[in-house]
Amino acid sequence: MRRGISLICLLWMGFVTVAQETPEVRKVVYPQGYTSQINVIYTQVKGWDGKMDLYLPPKEKGPSPVVINIHGGGWNKGSKDTQSGFSTFFKKGYAVANIGYRLSQVATAPAAVEDTRCALIYLIKNAKELNIDVNKIVIMGGSAGGHLALMGGLLGNNHTFDTNCKGVNNVKVAAIIDKYGITDVGDWAYGKNITSKSAVMWLGDKASDVNFRNSVSPITYVTKNSPPVFIVHGDADPVVPYQQSQELHKKLVEAGVKTEFITVEGGLHGKFTKEKNSELNVKIMEFLKSVGVHN
Repeated sequence: MRRGISLICLLWMGFVTVAQETPEVRKVVYPQGYTSQINVIYTQVKGWDGKMDLYLPPKEKGPSPVVINIHGGGWNKGSKDTQSGFSTFFKKGYAVANIGYRLSQVATAPAAVEDTRCALIYLIKNAKELNIDVNKIVIMGGSAGGHLALMGGLLGNNHTFDTNCKGVNNVKVAAIIDKYGITDVGDWAYGKNITSKSAVMWLGDKASDVNFRNSVSPITYVTKNSPPVFIVHGDADPVVPYQQSQELHKKLVEAGVKTEFITVEGGLHGKFTKEKNSELNVKIMEFLKSVGVHN
């Protein structure tokens, strides 16, 4: 009898654990006049469908700027369906492309980078139909999503990771919004500050390959022609080293790239106050306006 009770308890504990790990699905509320296209397939790789959710403003005002949003989660968890905070962009008439990508359990590096590039290229290819301005593409993400946003934008016309999505030569973004993103994958895996098993997991069988680690690290791709980059990072972040954002900002400044770096004093890994997030949203929109990305 006791064994039966113990088994039931273990099963129940397992159920609770699974329930707690299930990501919260958040409904995106968009303004009247906007339309949505949910689970649009932007790429297909070996039986896996890359999907994005599109939120498009009315066409009457002409082609709109667009922000590509990329969720975080150490490349091994998270989902586009957990993302919903787009009201700041909707109010300014932006389209939003909220994308999913292959997690480490499906495919290791550089799969997530390839998917990010495919999503960007899909929007460029279909810009006329979607009524978006290819000269006003913003790419944004937090944590691992920040890393992918940086990779997607900083690669520019480097087509190394575009194997699955050929056909567009002029690939560019107007600005990158990097929220506490990983800028040096090798450092996050084995560095002197904070290290993460997520980085090793994502790198897979190439984890010990220094050249490969550099090839999937955004800081490698900074040049004088890089797009403007807005960076925000808490200086008490226990997950992604604050120093990584410092190094990225330093390299951008040295290259002459327009950049703004906001330090959230005492800020943890994206767990900022509501007031701080509101302040950051204002600063992001001011930054985008300063680089010519607005309606």
